[in-house]
Amino acid sequence: MKALLRIVGVLILIGIVVVLGLMFVPPQRTAPAAPLPADYQAPPGAGRAVAVAGDCMACHTAPKGQPYAGGLAVPSPFGTIYSTNITPDKETGIGNYTLDEFRAALIDGVRKDGAHLYPAMPYPSYRKMSEPDVRALYAYLMNDVKPVHAAAPVTELEFPFNQRWGIRAWDWVALPKAGFEPHMGDARLDRGAYLVEGLAHCGSCHTPRSALTFAEKGYDARAGDFLTGAVLNGWPAPDLRAKDSDAQRWSAAQLAALLATGRSDTTGVAGEMATAVEHSLQYLPKDDLDAVVGYLQAIRQDRAVAGQTAPRANAVATTATLNGASPQIDLGARLYLDNCSACHFTNGKGAKAVFPQLDGNALVTAQDAGGLIAVILNGAAIPSTQLRPARLAMPGFGWRLKDDEVAALASFVRQSWSNDAPAVAGADVAKVRAATASAR
Repeated sequence: MKALLRIVGVLILIGIVVVLGLMFVPPQRTAPAAPLPADYQAPPGAGRAVAVAGDCMACHTAPKGQPYAGGLAVPSPFGTIYSTNITPDKETGIGNYTLDEFRAALIDGVRKDGAHLYPAMPYPSYRKMSEPDVRALYAYLMNDVKPVHAAAPVTELEFPFNQRWGIRAWDWVALPKAGFEPHMGDARLDRGAYLVEGLAHCGSCHTPRSALTFAEKGYDARAGDFLTGAVLNGWPAPDLRAKDSDAQRWSAAQLAALLATGRSDTTGVAGEMATAVEHSLQYLPKDDLDAVVGYLQAIRQDRAVAGQTAPRANAVATTATLNGASPQIDLGARLYLDNCSACHFTNGKGAKAVFPQLDGNALVTAQDAGGLIAVILNGAAIPSTQLRPARLAMPGFGWRLKDDEVAALASFVRQSWSNDAPAVAGADVAKVRAATASAR
């Protein structure tokens, strides 16, 4: 018994030491992996290109707010986190940050005052950024972005998540080492890896997370779970590596078109992906876009999309049922005819590069129907882009369809033509309705 008590006492003492260390020992700041001369000047335009590839505008600009002035509400499983002002304003922004302090925030998640940033800021991915890109981004934000005096709302999470010092323990467990290691054996594919794994932080949405730490299950293609799909705030972010995923079945030209324009011959982007296309991906240079596509299709895995059932061969029967428009057809079919068929047609094929195809659509057939429900309730818009300037919007139907009606409609779409996904319940719709209403 005395021996057991000694062990317990030692463990308690170790725990106290660790907690005190987390609370009071200054956080580590990563030094540049490849130091540059003090008078180094980034090439013209390089900083803006880094900001665009890193999608900084999307997260650090609130609706109707000033560019980079922060204040965007970012939902998380732990509460709402507000993005910070990263304009060079000296009181409410980063105007007083030195280069080293900026680097620490960017790749270590440590603010100027030593407090830890919540990893809603994708610093685990930004740790792969090269020093020239860090320097270019710093110069751009400090010299080319207009200072905006605007204090972002304070993030106030409930205990224990409001204890920022605890994030250091998360960093010890979850953070990958700093720096990018070429690992694709080809310069173009390594450029794609640098963008996807690091600067564009695609894994933040498309990589599943640990149930224990909520960290991404891998930060590069050498990890088997990397980019294999996840659910983000109720939206399914599709698997990008499975052999029958869209990213692998499509041609390189089709995938590049979706990234650059937000639409392909059969589908369009929605949710967070629409934001990424609008603010970032459409502006990537062609060489970078080709590198991203090449990399994604080079990391293909020889397996089916998890949870996806084989397509059914009932497309003709579904179309015939809808074309017949009998008064006896079930509620879901009737709601489809009333609300959806004018754009998506009775064959579920939609209109090429205009109205997304519903037959075989990854959002429609995803195991988690939250994204489809959100689109039916609140509508969606394919953003205006340089190559396809028309903004295509679908109206929401939540204002006039009850939860059970939305469930019937969603279930019909998920189980018609070649689709064979689980049905949706009214309770599922109520949950999404409440969540999206609170986010608006």
